[in-house]
Amino acid sequence: MVTCSDTRTSATDEGGPLAARLLKEAGHSLLGTELVKDDAKEIEHALEHALSHGARCVIFTGGTGIGRRDVTVQTLEAKFDKRLEGFGELFRALSFHQVGSAAWLSNASAGVVQGALVFALPGSPKAVELATKQLILPELAHAVREMLR
Repeated sequence: MVTCSDTRTSATDEGGPLAARLLKEAGHSLLGTELVKDDAKEIEHALEHALSHGARCVIFTGGTGIGRRDVTVQTLEAKFDKRLEGFGELFRALSFHQVGSAAWLSNASAGVVQGALVFALPGSPKAVELATKQLILPELAHAVREMLR
């Protein structure tokens, strides 16, 4: 679980802890959490750290917008062995019902890196809850099994 933000601190981050709590409540183990700047090198390091410790799923929150400093998606997608196009498409479709046309401003994305699922979610708690509850948790165990086949 990695939060990417230039403005949030561990005291003000709501999205990352929410995703971590939802995963634990669903019975998944959590290897750790980290808060990094929305910086390509820090994001790459956080991903490498999680993968080197055996993570089968790494969720990044924040840095998925259109701001100049939002580099999470571009950094992660450059590492994808496989891109899971349907995740972002479905997230934006579901998000449209919550936020209207602003949904297309999200670059939420998912892919596979070295045998692990990697998700890039917006940092807002509502977006994290939507993606985690409606998209990630219902298929997480199945997707991990498929990757390991």
